[in-house]
Amino acid sequence: MMTLEALFQRSDPELKDTPHVRQAPIRIFVVDDHPAIQEALAATVGSESDLELVGSARTATEGMEQIRELRPDVVVVDISLEDAHGLDLVHQIRSELPETQVVVFSMYDEVAYAERAIRAGAMGYVMKSESTQSVVEAIRTVMQGEVYLSHRMASRILSKVVRGRSVQHHMVSLDTLTDREMAVFQLLGQGYSIEEIMQRLNLSRKTVETYRRRAKEKLGFSSVSELLQFAVQWTYQHTRQE
Repeated sequence: MMTLEALFQRSDPELKDTPHVRQAPIRIFVVDDHPAIQEALAATVGSESDLELVGSARTATEGMEQIRELRPDVVVVDISLEDAHGLDLVHQIRSELPETQVVVFSMYDEVAYAERAIRAGAMGYVMKSESTQSVVEAIRTVMQGEVYLSHRMASRILSKVVRGRSVQHHMVSLDTLTDREMAVFQLLGQGYSIEEIMQRLNLSRKTVETYRRRAKEKLGFSSVSELLQFAVQWTYQHTRQE
């Protein structure tokens, strides 16, 4: 894995790393609706002397309540939660507690969500196909004030900045979707009905249908059926099973 700062430093040998000394352990909170993931992260964090797990939650609502009270240094967030979209929680954490860093730990391919997570306020993105030790590395990295991404994503984002355009043309259309439109698109691809999407995102039917219509138009489909077929195919291709 590589940080964006590391890439810049490689291009400028005069930039030097500054040692960072921290006395107290890094306090971590986990928001993930999979008990097995929570247990795995708890075990990994517990084996590290400089880390401390201060709490965990399965929903965004419960998680935000505890995060406000505990004020952890780092929150590890899943994108797919029972009561909200993970990027909404990232927005909320960064808005209310700007000193708290966020690392997204998701089953979704980083090509689909890493850049969106960073724009939402996260400082790191790790796929669940990686080991929990990668999450530990990400936590330490973001506590140094650096962004944690894989070599592939760091290169992609830097290339996008340098060239002023996406380097992966097949993702250009999806890049035009807003976070809300992408959330609806993702849930449609997972097989959720309009009613279920309404409940998960706390939106009205009209709003969900509007986001679906906008996604259909931006992606160039003439019918909802075509959009749904593409959403299912995209979800299958970009999801990493745990």
